Amino acid sequence: MRVLVIAEHDNAALKPSTLNTISAAKKLTDDVDLIICGFECDSVATEAAGIDALKNVHICNSEHLKYQLSEDVTQIVVSNAKNYSHLLAPATTFGKNLMPRISALLDAQQISDIIEVIDECTFKRPIYAGSCIATVKSNDEIKVITIRATAFDPCANEGGNAEIVNIDPIDSKGQSEFVSEELAKSDRPELTAADIIISGGRGMQSVDNFHLLETIADKLGAAVGASRAAVDAGFVPNDYQVGQTGKIVAPNLYIAVGISGAIQHLAGMKDSKIIVAINKDEEAPIFQVADYGLVADLFEAVPELTEKLSD
Repeated sequence: MRVLVIAEHDNAALKPSTLNTISAAKKLTDDVDLIICGFECDSVATEAAGIDALKNVHICNSEHLKYQLSEDVTQIVVSNAKNYSHLLAPATTFGKNLMPRISALLDAQQISDIIEVIDECTFKRPIYAGSCIATVKSNDEIKVITIRATAFDPCANEGGNAEIVNIDPIDSKGQSEFVSEELAKSDRPELTAADIIISGGRGMQSVDNFHLLETIADKLGAAVGASRAAVDAGFVPNDYQVGQTGKIVAPNLYIAVGISGAIQHLAGMKDSKIIVAINKDEEAPIFQVADYGLVADLFEAVPELTEKLSD
C-alpha cells in the first residue's frame, strides 16, 4: 500500500493544509510520497524533503503549471497514479476543484472530507452539515480522498531526508487559462491557520460595526471571520465566511459575536477547542455548543472587552 499526497502550495512554500493531509496519510501507511505541480517551485520541494513522514517528493516544474489549474494538474496526477493505492488532497478550494476530476478519470468513487481513518478501506466523514458522521467503505483499486484538515494534527515539518524526483510535465490541453486573481491582503492570520478567531454575525448590523471586532482581533493576534448572514448582508467579503459553505476552522479559541448559531455555521467551527459566545438572545443555538456564553448586548460587551484588553 502506497499513498500519494497532492501538495497545495504557492510556488514558494507548502500550505499548512498539506501537513495535515500528510498526517492523515501516515495513518494509512508509512509509505507516503508527495507530488508538487508548479513553476519555479524548487523551494517547495526542498521544504517538503525535510518532512520526516515522506519517502519521496515528486516535482513537476513547468510554466503552464504556475497557477496550478486543475485541468493541468489532473493530467500529471493521473499519469502517476497507477503506482499508488490512495490519492489524498486537502478538502480546500484547491482539493475540491481537483479531486473530482481525478476521480472521474480513474473511474473511482471519491470519498470527501474525511475526519478519521479506520483502516485502508474505511473512513468517517460528516454528513448533513456535521449533524451525523457516516462510516464509508470503498473497494476501489485506487481510492481518491479529500481530508478535512482540522481533523488531523499537522505533521512535523522537519527531521526528514526524502528523495526529490523530477517528473516530466505533460503539455496543457488548453482547456482553461488563468486570467487574474484578487487576493484580500491582511496582516492578520489566515482563517484556517489562526489560533484565535473572532467572528461576527447578522447582529453586527453594519460594515462599520465590524471594526469593533477588528480592534479586538488586533489585540489578540486573531483572525476575523463571519457568518453567512453577515457575508450575504455585505458586511464583510466572502473570504471571511466560516461554515459549511465557507471555511472549516478549528482554532484554540473561537469567539462568536452576534451569531445565532445556524447549523451551517456550526458545521464550520464546532471543532474549535474553546468556544465563547456573546448574544443577547439566551435561546440562541450557539449557546448549545459554547463552552462559555455571555447573554448581553454586543454593543456594550465588546467595547468593555476591548477596554479590559487595553489595561
